[in-house]
Amino acid sequence: MSKSLKRVATTLEKAGIDARPVEMPGETRTAAQAASAVDCALDQIAKSIIFGAGDGCALFVTAGGNRVDPARASALAGTALARADADTVRRVTGFAIGGVSPVGHLTPSLVWLDRRLLDFDVVWAAAGTPRHVFPIAPGDLVRLAGAEVAEFAA
Repeated sequence: MSKSLKRVATTLEKAGIDARPVEMPGETRTAAQAASAVDCALDQIAKSIIFGAGDGCALFVTAGGNRVDPARASALAGTALARADADTVRRVTGFAIGGVSPVGHLTPSLVWLDRRLLDFDVVWAAAGTPRHVFPIAPGDLVRLAGAEVAEFAA
């Protein structure tokens, strides 16, 4: 088990959330790939979008079919945001792009969650690798990620 995957599994376990990462036969780097792999609606995929915010990052967990509106995101963060580069994402979260989990980050970030995800009983999120995902109730994801539910989709 990779360090990234183990960190996510441990985070879920310590929080008492009965969700186990699942390895998919193919990649789940994109929301479309993940939705196809788990056979769910595109919007049931909780995408982790990372923006650089000063010395740290801001995480926007959005429904798979939605895009983050940079102006709305910056307004929520109270500062100008820019897409974080791959090195920053790995340094702050501990995950590589394509497998960024919304939980288990190395460094805490400000987190917002797309209200659309609350329309589902279960959503699926990356579990730290491009081939692992985990199911979770949206309310549990909000609590575990320390997220604020907000409107930021384009």
